[in-house]
Amino acid sequence: MAQDDPGAPLLVTVTDGVALLTLNRPERGNSLSPDLLLALEQAWRRVDSDADIRVAVITGAGDRHFCTGADVSALKVGMGGLQNQPYAVANRFSPRMCRLAKPVVCAVNGLVNGGGLHFVADCDIVVAGAHAQFMDTHVSVGQVSALESLGIARRAGPGAALLMALSGRSYRMTADRAYALGMVDLLEPDAPSALKRALSLAIGIAANSPQATALTKRAIWAATELPDPAAAEFGWELLKSHWSHPDFTEGPIAFQEKRQPDWNPDPNARR
Repeated sequence: MAQDDPGAPLLVTVTDGVALLTLNRPERGNSLSPDLLLALEQAWRRVDSDADIRVAVITGAGDRHFCTGADVSALKVGMGGLQNQPYAVANRFSPRMCRLAKPVVCAVNGLVNGGGLHFVADCDIVVAGAHAQFMDTHVSVGQVSALESLGIARRAGPGAALLMALSGRSYRMTADRAYALGMVDLLEPDAPSALKRALSLAIGIAANSPQATALTKRAIWAATELPDPAAAEFGWELLKSHWSHPDFTEGPIAFQEKRQPDWNPDPNARR
């Protein structure tokens, strides 16, 4: 089910439980305009609330740019009074910012710069075409890289984040280097192959128990937020909470009966 306006800044289609979000400003490097930021927040809210959507994939239009960050032409100091807003209120355009429970796969189809790194840092799985490149030009235009670079540091290490953030426009990280560092999880020959692989992964993920998948995602991300032993204790509590969910018994029964499981999409369901 596609959006009616093909010229919208964000295109959303839903097929077989997978929502495909396409940043649709190729003439501007798929940069983040105010309209696109709002559309992304609304899309993540839809993905989270729609029981028919199990997984999301995000990519960019074209094969040159995935997302080149904030649209500099629309950048205004204090626009909308953001300087008076806390982080959680002012930043709502990535799946992690919106605390999305459902898995998200990022299909990198070209250059990623600045704010576009949020999607690489905040999505659960990152697939990239071999021609993709990654850079952070905040300091080159007099801005501070203090958000997306934190996510890159979590995913690829402080060295990678510092290299890109301090170098600005003078350095572009190649896709194979990003893959070696763990910033990219799967590397494909080109943009179409990356999207095809991302959608294939999403279809496979969508076939799994929605509740078990959501709790597994929370447990793994907790490893980046909590120290030991708190992360393990949190994971243990999530694991135990699933014992009362219908999917906990449906999965083994369906396996024994050699049939597809009938998953319950309600996270509050009890057996």
